[in-house]
Amino acid sequence: MDRTLIDLDAAFLLWAEEFSQEHGLDRKAVRWLIELDRNGLPHRELFFAKVREHFKLPTSAATLWAAYRRRMPYLVQCYPGAVEGLAELRADGWRVGIITNGTADNQLGKLQQTGLSAVVDGCAVSGVEGIRKPDVGLFEIAAKLCGVTLSEGGWMVGDNLTADIGGGRAAGLHTIWINREPRHGHEHQADHIAAGVEGAIRLMRQEARLTVEPSALTIADGG
Repeated sequence: MDRTLIDLDAAFLLWAEEFSQEHGLDRKAVRWLIELDRNGLPHRELFFAKVREHFKLPTSAATLWAAYRRRMPYLVQCYPGAVEGLAELRADGWRVGIITNGTADNQLGKLQQTGLSAVVDGCAVSGVEGIRKPDVGLFEIAAKLCGVTLSEGGWMVGDNLTADIGGGRAAGLHTIWINREPRHGHEHQADHIAAGVEGAIRLMRQEARLTVEPSALTIADGG
């Protein structure tokens, strides 16, 4: 989902503004939070530990993180055309799944609030299953939830070169790297590059017309 189907950066900005107002912080705090987020910390627990320390907040890092998880599903929105594109693929006979790393409450909340859960055949969430991308096991679970197996082939679409593209390749899937910025100079092994999910869907449709089988499994990155 995140940064593939959902505009997480826009939602994070809204959260940072709300958080700063709630704790009596200024605009510099918003910029600091955004910069810390962009540094790509490995886990939100560490993120909120740094936030608590920097702003000298009395609230524990665990409590701050829990509040973030409760609020974020109500701030996120899908990129234009994402929900409609997945629904159209599914209507055309494709099996569509979402595979995402993240806590169960946060990611399941996003799936429900955005309507994504209604337009896919299955969702594999690392916080539910206990394993994370790029572990092939999570891809296997996603395929099973969609009523297929990885041996039948399919596509992995995502923005993360390790978790999504590397994981998808290890699972035997064709891959499309979502590169919105675009980021030049990044070495990758994706089969295709697209600027967004709509472009990725067009690529999959084009490839499908060149094959005997018109339908395939599509797994969209969830974060």
